[in-house]
Amino acid sequence: MQTFKVKTKVCFGKDAMSVLGGLTDVNAVIFTDAFMVKSGAADRIASYLTGARSVKIFGEIKPDPPIELIADGLAFLIDADADIVVALGGGSSIDAAKATILMAKRSGFKSDIKLIAIPTTSGTGSEVTSFAVITDKEKGIKYPLVDDELLPDIAILDPELVVSAPARITADTGFDVITHALEAYISTAANDYSDALAEKSLQLAFEFLPRAYADGSDLLAREKMHTSSCLAGMAFNAVSLGVNHGIAHQLGAKFHIPHGRANAMLLPHVMRYNADLNANFGAKTETEASVRLAKIARMIGLSGDDTNSLVLALCKHLFYMLKMTGTPLTLADAGVSKEAYEAVKPAIIDAALRDACTATNPRVMTPDGVAEILSHIAIW
Repeated sequence: MQTFKVKTKVCFGKDAMSVLGGLTDVNAVIFTDAFMVKSGAADRIASYLTGARSVKIFGEIKPDPPIELIADGLAFLIDADADIVVALGGGSSIDAAKATILMAKRSGFKSDIKLIAIPTTSGTGSEVTSFAVITDKEKGIKYPLVDDELLPDIAILDPELVVSAPARITADTGFDVITHALEAYISTAANDYSDALAEKSLQLAFEFLPRAYADGSDLLAREKMHTSSCLAGMAFNAVSLGVNHGIAHQLGAKFHIPHGRANAMLLPHVMRYNADLNANFGAKTETEASVRLAKIARMIGLSGDDTNSLVLALCKHLFYMLKMTGTPLTLADAGVSKEAYEAVKPAIIDAALRDACTATNPRVMTPDGVAEILSHIAIW
């Protein structure tokens, strides 16, 4: 038996922030980063919490939230006697809030703390997923957490909060969306419900990511990318991801490559590998993954004579988008030295195979398979 469940209430469109005003007789804590505090965005969100007894701001969130930060966040929650946590920011802020609340519940502090996620980037989908990633910086390891208790209670999608995102962040997070949706679409656990979400997400992302990248003030493009990210999050939350994420997690942990950027660098090579085309993107036999990827190619307006040529067209389109956005194509382009890579290559391969995301990849992965994918970006 398969199941499909959406717990999170998604608020979007005009006046979506007004939901915060309905939270009464609560102690609220806003989890965010220093930039959101300095820019005044955190105070703006606090101003909507008119019914709260108290509002405190924990503005210490950093990219790839480390384990130590979660402990600091827990102490802050306990001191504030928090009933509600509002996570304002990108995936790091939302993931840190998720992990902290989970720790709070399991430590016996409170079992009913509510989480409201307000994303300021269009990429992670973390506002509707039961996933979070925390980092052990000492060991250079990222730990994916998976638990239904990590699901936010409410997600608020406000495109105005994304307008100031730089073009580079827009590209990185946009490719994260595309990776989420493509991997969910060819996941071994994919079903009709996740397919519908992934297809719509991809339709929006391929159309509106170039617009959002070219003009960050394009509010329609920002709104559609926010929607695309949320839909992709719902899709992969139901059916998980694949080896693209399994490898990207390791590249981020070892070399501090932003997560969406690592996904983007790998994406055409992983899709080619999962479609079982050879290393030069030449045709082999059709697979279920190649048939599905060909369907996406057709859906976004690409053409080809057969399944494999459509997959090739999709991969070429991904390369075009990478180049258009100035995204690194190789580890050298991303500032990684050959010596640094070779020193940790075996660990990357081993951890990618053990990563929870890799379990639903459409091709069963082996050390040689991961090494073959890596060989296409490990170029100096």
